[in-house]
Amino acid sequence: MPERDVSVGQLLLAEYQTVKDEQKTRIGFRDNLLYVTLTVVAAVIAAAAQAKQSEMLLALPPVCVVLGWTYLVNDEKISAIGTYVRDDLGPRLDHLVRGELPSAGPAFAWETAHRSDSRRRSRKVIQCVIDLLAFCVVPLAGLLVYWFAGQTSSGLLVLSVAEALIVVGLGHQVLSYARPFNSPRPPTP
Repeated sequence: MPERDVSVGQLLLAEYQTVKDEQKTRIGFRDNLLYVTLTVVAAVIAAAAQAKQSEMLLALPPVCVVLGWTYLVNDEKISAIGTYVRDDLGPRLDHLVRGELPSAGPAFAWETAHRSDSRRRSRKVIQCVIDLLAFCVVPLAGLLVYWFAGQTSSGLLVLSVAEALIVVGLGHQVLSYARPFNSPRPPTP
């Protein structure tokens, strides 16, 4: 039998490093989206106030929805990578290691250990509230200001109602993806 240059364990560790690098990149990108959202919201509100044009607030919903959806998708991928490492990659590496080191602990134990913090659930709930505030409540508040400012036109009113529905849809998605509120996903066959 020919000698292998690369072992299965080395391949699994290389895969681990690759997915953790992707996860780290996505975390940085996701976290920066909140700052970008705050900056854009402040700029739109300042411009609308300075120009005394409430219809400028209609820019908030599309911006917040695009940034919010991008945030949500990246957050889901970050969680999916963690699940993959915990439920697939780690056990495969454990299986290899058990033959060589039967007393070794589980591979990538941190992937599970950090999830057992007693405050994790409250942090997740608070993060969900922050996500809803940043990406949904702020644009809805902008729409309310527009509606009550008395400068509505029929076309922009229709557009603003459509924007409100889209923002509510994003809010539903934020809640749907929130880990503390939903049950664990069943394993895929």
